[in-house]
Order: sequence, then C-alpha cells, then structure tokens
Amino acid sequence: MSIRNRAGEWEPLLLGIEPELCGVCGDGLYRNHTMLKGGWSRCSLCEKFVHYSCLASGKISYLKRRPRVCQACDEKPPASASGKTVSTVPSEVK
Repeated sequence: MSIRNRAGEWEPLLLGIEPELCGVCGDGLYRNHTMLKGGWSRCSLCEKFVHYSCLASGKISYLKRRPRVCQACDEKPPASASGKTVSTVPSEVK
C-alpha cells in the first residue's frame, strides 16, 4: 500500500516491524528461530514475552511451572505488602 505525495512520487505507507524481545535473555522472538525450539510464552507476573527455555522449571526439569513464570521473576524475593519486614513476635510478649 502506498500514497502519492504532491510531486507525483510514491511513498510507502508500511510501518516498520519491531521484533519482540525476550524479557530474560534479550534475544528476538522470531518464529523461524523459536518454532522448533519450544516457542515463547508470556510470564504471568511481569507480562513479558519470554522464550519457553527462559521459563522457570517445574517439578520435572523439562516441564515448566504453571502458571508460567519467567526465570527473572522466579529469582526475585516475594515483596511484602508494606515493603517492610514484619516481626513474628507480638509487641505484647516482649
């Protein structure tokens, strides 16, 4: 698809295609590279597309954890709601 500008020349109206990048390793998610190597999936925590090999392993090493979690999110410690550590000993007992 194209459009003619005022001088009579044709200008293409095609948008540049930006490849999606893996959220863990940073490589491109091209179908010709990943189709026979597992493909890709979306992490359920950070919502980034990652290679299937960049997902966290489940109980069996070749199966991936459900829900899908990337290796980067798997290595992060869980954040508390207030951001502070909570003491397990009540203040009345001290």
